[in-house]
Amino acid sequence: MIYLIFEIACICAGIMLAITTLDRLDGESNFFVNIAAKLQPLSPLIGVLTLAIGIMFIFKFNCIIFAIVGIACGILLLPQQLSKIPGIGDPLFILSKKINPYKVLIGDAALILGVLGLFNMNPFC
Repeated sequence: MIYLIFEIACICAGIMLAITTLDRLDGESNFFVNIAAKLQPLSPLIGVLTLAIGIMFIFKFNCIIFAIVGIACGILLLPQQLSKIPGIGDPLFILSKKINPYKVLIGDAALILGVLGLFNMNPFC
């Protein structure tokens, strides 16, 4: 069950992070833009899910790449909330700024791995 939640959260995070690439793919229909707009209010929840479950999965050796992608999605979706954590908030905010140029790549990876996971074809978990 936790795998399914993580896969769906990664798909949603991937759509929100990779919207610039996905918008070019669907042409004038704005399908992905509409989905991303509907997911935007749930961004903190999706970020927390991908971050928390990614941290849990990092201890499973065969799921480490999927976990790293999930953690990166969570860090990219929650920069303001993470900066409020005492002690580690500032380094996490700086990390979020450093990986922000790669958010489309991370979003694409999360989307692909999430969809592959739904079909039990994910090679990384």
